[in-house]
Amino acid sequence: MSSSPSSPSSASSASSPPTSSAPCIRPAALADLAAVADIYAHYVTDTVVTFDQTPPSADDWRRRFEELSGRGLPFLVAELGTEIAGYAYAGPWRPKPAYRYTVEDSVYLAPDRTGRGLGSALLARLLRECGPAGVQQMVAVIADTGSDASAALHRRHGFTPAGRLTAVGRKHGRWVDTVLMQYSFEGTQEDVHDR
Repeated sequence: MSSSPSSPSSASSASSPPTSSAPCIRPAALADLAAVADIYAHYVTDTVVTFDQTPPSADDWRRRFEELSGRGLPFLVAELGTEIAGYAYAGPWRPKPAYRYTVEDSVYLAPDRTGRGLGSALLARLLRECGPAGVQQMVAVIADTGSDASAALHRRHGFTPAGRLTAVGRKHGRWVDTVLMQYSFEGTQEDVHDR
């Protein structure tokens, strides 16, 4: 499920020096997964932006990282100095084979690193890397927490509304809707051959 409580910022390249105003957005490595797990654990235990109710283990993250890498899908981190301040990845939208060109994005920031444009930098780079990976459509599944931050982030990057699922999740004693948004990698659909 997508989550990005952040404010607008221009995306930075992987070669940018890691400073507080210009994060280094780079491919994740196995050594980054402990920080990724810590970031996500906060959202699992303290919020409704994800419907997970138990934080994934280190082994779960390693398996996810290896699966995405094996599929050629991007898994990125935002590094500020030596700190992993956020991450983003594109994962399969659904397991059935006909969905293989559609992904779902996930963008999460350390809770004390929101509002600095890191989510925007991560999503911009994620979109750039998904096109060459053969992705045709990206879907954002956003829990309706009452905040527009994640939907606004996705709108800024060209996502359009695709629907709402009402009261599909229950967490922390409340029913939660999900908002669906979609991004199309235009001009590449004709180039795909069934495989």
